[in-house]
Amino acid sequence: MRLPNLVSQLQGSNRRSIGQSNQVVRLVRTQPKLFRELIACLWSENAVLRSGAADAAEKVSRDNPRLLDRCKSQLLGLLAEIDQIELRWHLAQMIPRLTLTPPERKRAAAALPRYLDDRSSIVRTFALQALVDLSRNDTALLHESKQLLETALLSGTPAMKARAR
Repeated sequence: MRLPNLVSQLQGSNRRSIGQSNQVVRLVRTQPKLFRELIACLWSENAVLRSGAADAAEKVSRDNPRLLDRCKSQLLGLLAEIDQIELRWHLAQMIPRLTLTPPERKRAAAALPRYLDDRSSIVRTFALQALVDLSRNDTALLHESKQLLETALLSGTPAMKARAR
């Protein structure tokens, strides 16, 4: 299957629609070489396509996180620049799955606090989780993540409080 077929399967009716994302997930799991084509859709000008691609990429990376490593630099760049809610929450889930060097982990941890101010509770919750996950491999981030957890317990959304506990 080539990119145009992935694109057509990922089209949905709105940004919350994932199109035929689950079919794309099954396809990419059996043909991992398609993962790069899936990731390329994250830069589409079509917000609906980006949402479906982010959903599929996140699901594929749950089982095979090493696929993300091939796109590490691009994903870290996207993490720092994207404003679309659906991409933010999926990136926040995927970034801790990357095999990161200390400078890369620092780069990711520097981008994520901006997500904590997002209007979406889902984005804020996944950003909090991502920062804690990143701190597990970096003692320099541990103190900051503990402070974020304490703040979330006191003043976060119900989802953030539950995640912080």
